[in-house]
Amino acid sequence: MNSPVLTELPLITLVGPPNSGKTTLFNYLSGKKFKTVNYPGSTVEYSTAKILSKYNLQADLLDSPGIISLNPGSPDEEVSVSSLYNHPKLGSPDLVIVTVDASQITRHLFLAKQLVMSGFKMIIAVTMVDLLHRRNLTVSSKKLSEELGCDVVLIDGRTGKGINDIIDLIKNNIESLSSDGRILPTRTFSDSDKNELLGIYHELEGIENKVLEPLNKKSGDVNLEKANAKLIVLNPTIKEAINKPDEITLRIDKFLLHRIWGLFFFFLIMAATFTSIFWIADPFMGYVDDFFALLAESASEFLGDGWVSNFVADGVITGTGAVLVFLPQILMLFLILGLLEDTGYLARGAMLIDRPLSKIGLNGKSFVPMLSGFACAIPAMMAARTIANRKERLLTIFIIPLMSCSARLPVYALLIAFLIPGDKPWIGGLILATIYIFSIVSSLIAAAIINKYNKSLLKAKDDSSFILELPAYRVPKPLIVIRNSFESAKQYITHAGPVILVFSIVLWFLTYFPNHSPEIPDAQLMDKTELAESITAERLSSSYASILGKVIEPVMTPIGMDWRVGVSLIATFAAREVFVSSMALIFKVTADEESLQSSILTSMRSAKNDKTGELLFTPATIIGLIVFFIFALQCISTLAVSRKETGSWRIPFLQVTLFTVLAYLFTFITVNGLRFLGLP
Repeated sequence: MNSPVLTELPLITLVGPPNSGKTTLFNYLSGKKFKTVNYPGSTVEYSTAKILSKYNLQADLLDSPGIISLNPGSPDEEVSVSSLYNHPKLGSPDLVIVTVDASQITRHLFLAKQLVMSGFKMIIAVTMVDLLHRRNLTVSSKKLSEELGCDVVLIDGRTGKGINDIIDLIKNNIESLSSDGRILPTRTFSDSDKNELLGIYHELEGIENKVLEPLNKKSGDVNLEKANAKLIVLNPTIKEAINKPDEITLRIDKFLLHRIWGLFFFFLIMAATFTSIFWIADPFMGYVDDFFALLAESASEFLGDGWVSNFVADGVITGTGAVLVFLPQILMLFLILGLLEDTGYLARGAMLIDRPLSKIGLNGKSFVPMLSGFACAIPAMMAARTIANRKERLLTIFIIPLMSCSARLPVYALLIAFLIPGDKPWIGGLILATIYIFSIVSSLIAAAIINKYNKSLLKAKDDSSFILELPAYRVPKPLIVIRNSFESAKQYITHAGPVILVFSIVLWFLTYFPNHSPEIPDAQLMDKTELAESITAERLSSSYASILGKVIEPVMTPIGMDWRVGVSLIATFAAREVFVSSMALIFKVTADEESLQSSILTSMRSAKNDKTGELLFTPATIIGLIVFFIFALQCISTLAVSRKETGSWRIPFLQVTLFTVLAYLFTFITVNGLRFLGLP
């Protein structure tokens, strides 16, 4: 059953139900900063690390995806359970640490009991003790250890209390390996009898009554005579307390989960989220903008005239800065979503939209991948592994590219800035919120149509169910949320940065050559600014980019755009955010302007169609571009992940074909429809 272990160090595997504090414990033991969220589906990949050296303990640590039992119910659970018995690279663990939420101990102990019955050497880490303390209860680790026959320790994930205790237990268990040898698992539960599983639950209810105690009493201080006299009263009191919902959570949910008001608050929170992204981030964008403009101007002055100066200032600095100027907005997006995650509200969002999603062939479990799509479609598609029903999983993956990911945010920010007055950023926030809501509605409509008319796409049985654990509301820990937000923003930069740099260089080459030193008639009669603009225009008109763009110009003309926009749209198939840097390069934003973003906007407002002489960018064409980016799938990495998660090229091919056609069709309707109504 067990493959050879590829490491000489002992392997410690962390397992536990979703939202049981497993990743928090992993972070404490390893010193890593992996993101911890409070809904199922956030962890679909393994994380490995060494235990911190300060604990004087040599061991490998493996954090596995959350599971509720050893009876897998979804693809990610099946992989988790299989790897727990026999990891493809690391073999079986020497020690298992299972996390158990103290506030719902019977249900979470089910996994721990199965692990004990399987024969794993293990430690139970009882977490969320602060939630149990709200009910004036605690868990007797001594009694629980005696009942299950393994070590038990209480952990407070918010303060770190109990970490030293679990380190001592780990050391003791690892030391015993040399004498006892590795204890290998002896049974699985893939074909367990229903009555046996019900019997385990019944046994755990009895264990719960034994191990829960009033907070103001310790097991060693209990007077047995008095306890026996009050036994009939005491046990029902404890049972009532553990089953009683958290009062604060109950009062808040009365409004946020209301049948009507709940949806109102949901859309209000979402609107406030995206308005804040535009409004709060605006001054910080100005600082980043000014920095890159100064850097480009300094590089141009230092390097002098010539292609090297132009390459560094306009190709590298301006191209990269045109995207990084929107980093504050991306950071704000991750920050607000992090706060919503930490409070426990996102699980409520899944519950609220379960009913409408069920009408189109999905359920509330699709909410988490769809919401993750606002950050990036790649982890969002991977998060869909938690959806047990294959049909719903494929349908969720299919519509995720319609979610407006963070890569689109720089594009939207630039296009919205063209439409609104500079002194009223709150209007931009409302427009942005409308765009995100429209993308959600569009994805739901697409899901409904495919679910009803294209059964061949989703070759799977429809046996859906939706059960979701609602965590108690908790006050967010600002430092953790900020740290996670910066980590997410860092990942965005490291993922998008190299792509942006490469395509900025490619686009610079296409727009600079072959006529890199054009001859300008009457150059001596022009001032420095006029001469620079004339050189730029002449160079661009005879460039490789112009040759490429004019090939596709017949496709761009019906939607009111020219070859320059077409080249930028082609570039976005590597990454959507490249559109901004390509616009800066193709419209030749110079390094000596006051601000990069304002320079791009100035160039866009003055750009004219070479054939008609009319303004190229108008409210109608800008709105058309926004519509195009809402629908178009312009990310090669997304297609690759879609292929991996669906198991064939059938769905990725349909995604890129259908969404591109829809993007072009709706852009055509939007631009020409607005012009027909009198909007320029």
